[in-house]
Amino acid sequence: MSDETFAELFQDKPAARSALHPGDRLEATVVGISGDTIFLDAGGKSEGVLSAAELRSPDGTVTVAIGDRLAVFFLAARGGEMVFTTRIGSGQTSSRELEEAFQAGIPVEGKVTAEVKGGFSVMVAGQRGFCPYSQMDVRKVEDAQTYLDKTLAFKIIEFGGQGRNIILSARAVQEEQRQREREQLKDRLVEGMQVSGTVTSIRDFGAFVDIGGIDGLIPLSELAWGQTDRVEDVLSRGQQVTVTIKRLDWDKERISLSLRETTENPWDKVPARYPVGSIHRGRVSRLTPFGAFVTLEPGVDGLLHISKLGSGRRINHPREVLEGGQEVTVTIESVNVDQKRLALAPEDYIAKEQEEEVAAPPPPSREAASMGTLGDLLRTQLHKKR
Repeated sequence: MSDETFAELFQDKPAARSALHPGDRLEATVVGISGDTIFLDAGGKSEGVLSAAELRSPDGTVTVAIGDRLAVFFLAARGGEMVFTTRIGSGQTSSRELEEAFQAGIPVEGKVTAEVKGGFSVMVAGQRGFCPYSQMDVRKVEDAQTYLDKTLAFKIIEFGGQGRNIILSARAVQEEQRQREREQLKDRLVEGMQVSGTVTSIRDFGAFVDIGGIDGLIPLSELAWGQTDRVEDVLSRGQQVTVTIKRLDWDKERISLSLRETTENPWDKVPARYPVGSIHRGRVSRLTPFGAFVTLEPGVDGLLHISKLGSGRRINHPREVLEGGQEVTVTIESVNVDQKRLALAPEDYIAKEQEEEVAAPPPPSREAASMGTLGDLLRTQLHKKR
């Protein structure tokens, strides 16, 4: 064989994969399934193997098929085979394998069995471990009962006494997963697009929503088109929502979301629904020193100015004649769609100019004018008596 032919063959041959170390994470393809073994193409010279027990459903069915891609961890080379795992603990696992998982940072599978002082008791491959409250979730544990009897992936963060002292962290696994999801989101998300998510936390200033690896904030002002005083009036923890991405700041890992922009803006139909002069029923939503805001429909409020309240008498605050939640009948005086303003008046309101015109006395008759003033009449009567 010539040197040139050898060089060509060497060039055509795939480069050997760099040596794997226990704990290395990679993508592998399922190339075969036989009994209790799943065969993987991990890009090396030989096939890798994975225990089928890790990927069986409760009824015993293998949940993957040939051609599927899996995220796996390299465990060890045994008998010429590369042994992989998606996590340790789903089958028969020795204390030595748990220690290997601890050293290599490979996730283990554990079942949360009880709440104990400071955290949870977790069974991993027949051995008892402990997971502190702070390590059970990326978020604060608010209801411990929701974790009981669940099977989760954990990292072993402490291993001692040949397996008699195992400290676990589900949070470490979740944070790694979220980081991978976050990197994918950077390439996919753009401002203005709509995404689905889950409400994870409710605060006074808004709600946090998990949109698949990262939390975004819906500020109080972006919950609904109308005024919203309490987040709980609109959302609840665990609720599935569709939101619009308002702003992305990957450097600070801040995402601003809007719930209201996924719904129709009621102000688009205000000119047709509330023409000047039309009469409507509304509910007093807020009292201020300068007037009362009246909600005509969700997202559409109008202002009853204080000068139009009091039925002709001067008042110092709208609360003297109105109260929050009271139903009132109003007339539309003016509409400004650009500034989202409606000027209202009570249904029976009469402008000052009209009121003065109605209340003005009729002009005096000639007969009355000839009689003079009331003072003249009194002096005349006094003169007659003398």
